[in-house]
Amino acid sequence: MLAVVRSLADGRPWRASTIRPPLSGSDRKALQKELGRARAMTTILATQSAEARAKGEGLIRTADKLLCESWNERMWADGAPIDPSPTIDQPVNGGYPWLEIECSRCRTKRDVDLDSLRHPPTTFVHDLASRLRCSKCAKSGRRPAATLLQLAQRPRQAAAET
Repeated sequence: MLAVVRSLADGRPWRASTIRPPLSGSDRKALQKELGRARAMTTILATQSAEARAKGEGLIRTADKLLCESWNERMWADGAPIDPSPTIDQPVNGGYPWLEIECSRCRTKRDVDLDSLRHPPTTFVHDLASRLRCSKCAKSGRRPAATLLQLAQRPRQAAAET
């Protein structure tokens, strides 16, 4: 498809806003009125777009929160990592930025901040089970995999060690 480009006498490209045919008084007033309506409509549409985007982001946040709660309930009921699980960015967006894990060897419970992980945000939470290791057992030369417990809104309180 060929595009025809008109140009002015001085070589600049022709635009509708550049050259307007001469208008009579009533036509000029009508054109100004229509241009005013168009400008007002762009403001209205931009406002509606921003409101719809904010409402949509709120709905997505609610959906991510419900997904995390559902996954926690299935984890509690079945006792094993459930596939499919939420991606890392979904719990963070839904208000569940902490993952509770337990070492499969020494049974030490830890909280992992999902924001601080060096994994792509599209990584599934159940895929982290094989990648997370117990730091306490690593000191003794062992590297057992972690067991996923649940997603949490805040870290557990540190137990007083005796």
